[in-house]
Amino acid sequence: MALSVLDLFSVGIGPSSSHTVGPMRAAKLFADGLKGDGHLSATRRVQAELFGSLGATGRGHGSDKAVVLGFKGLDPETVDTATADDQVAAAALDAELLVGGHHRVDFNWDEDVVLHRRKSLPAHPNGMTFRALDHAGAVLSERSFYSIGGGFVVDGDAGAEDRVVADSTVLPYPFTTADELLEICKREGMSISDVMLANELTWRSEAELREKLLALWAVMRECVDNGCAAEGILPGGLNVRRRAPSLFQTLTADTGVTDPLRAMEWVNLFALAVNEENAAGGRIVTAPTNGAAGIVPAVLHYYVKFVPGANDDGVVRFLLAAAAVGILFKINASISGAEVGCQGEVGSACSMAAAGLCEVLGGTPEQVENAAEVGIEHNLGLTCDPVGGLVQIPCIERNAIASVKAINAARLSLHGDGSHKVSLDKAIKTMRETGADMKSKYKETSRGGLAVNVIEC
Repeated sequence: MALSVLDLFSVGIGPSSSHTVGPMRAAKLFADGLKGDGHLSATRRVQAELFGSLGATGRGHGSDKAVVLGFKGLDPETVDTATADDQVAAAALDAELLVGGHHRVDFNWDEDVVLHRRKSLPAHPNGMTFRALDHAGAVLSERSFYSIGGGFVVDGDAGAEDRVVADSTVLPYPFTTADELLEICKREGMSISDVMLANELTWRSEAELREKLLALWAVMRECVDNGCAAEGILPGGLNVRRRAPSLFQTLTADTGVTDPLRAMEWVNLFALAVNEENAAGGRIVTAPTNGAAGIVPAVLHYYVKFVPGANDDGVVRFLLAAAAVGILFKINASISGAEVGCQGEVGSACSMAAAGLCEVLGGTPEQVENAAEVGIEHNLGLTCDPVGGLVQIPCIERNAIASVKAINAARLSLHGDGSHKVSLDKAIKTMRETGADMKSKYKETSRGGLAVNVIEC
């Protein structure tokens, strides 16, 4: 079972990878399956039921809208974010849906997309069931899917043990733990990004990989630009005002300021810009999730803007090293807030960004592993408690704080020789165990923490 850097980083639509991107991909898979199984022509109605965390916070995360878009055959990477809401509204108003983009079925918004706030499917908190009905109301097809974080989707028939997308590719340097990764680096005299690159060449050429990674970096930059230019109130009813535009204007106007912490202000800006765009349903890069999508781009922007000699080669190496750490979280724990809380989203992203920055600042593999461990250790126990079920409070600020924390983790590790008491493997194991012990109300259900102690207004 193998994972690629392009599994950890992918282009999607806000506000959530597990609650928006995953359901859209799952609904599209279901629609494509109807055509492949020969059921589409007889289908007169499609229905969706969302369970667990999807049911509890699906309205705020746009899960219901995402399912409709997926039924229409649209993909998170290419869907027009400017018209997505209008397309869903039109389907509800016209009481019809074009499954797969062309097959018309009757559609009742209230009856055909049902969110169960207190019911769950057995394998994962983010479960959903789709069915297709014929003219007499008989079930033609019924399938369940699980959105397991970062936009990853598994078929319910695959079983709960199938935690990641199955890939039987044989890699030249396989690793499932940080210790194994460090041993490879020591034995082969390679950096962590070198190991990742060698594995990636199993799937595609170096030129193709470079092109794809730099394309992701371009989306990240565009997302920051969009976030700095947009004004107004974020959707959803919390009346959260965008802060990135005014901060951008302040930073660009005060060119003569000599504040030694000025770089931190820019990092805050980069993270706020991305996560405000995400909250508004804009185009982002899952890194490794939408809720934590601002951290890797913010730290990458820091590298490009403030590190002498930064270049595209460094951007590629940064993303490769960050992905190596992300793979460890994905395999050995989780990147799903609904499964382990926000430590699995912001925590893993902070760890990944710390590793990526340490790599391009010249860190040894041991120092990179140390940076990653520091990044997650100080996010252990972080709950996922979005106010109103929206990826806004505390999510947007949380990305800014974690971005600065990732930079500090990288710089701190560079002052040591890589040796430390708590290994990354032990920290990841602790994160998994902490998530298992965490009450469900603190895992993206909006039934605990800030979600119940902050008045929605």
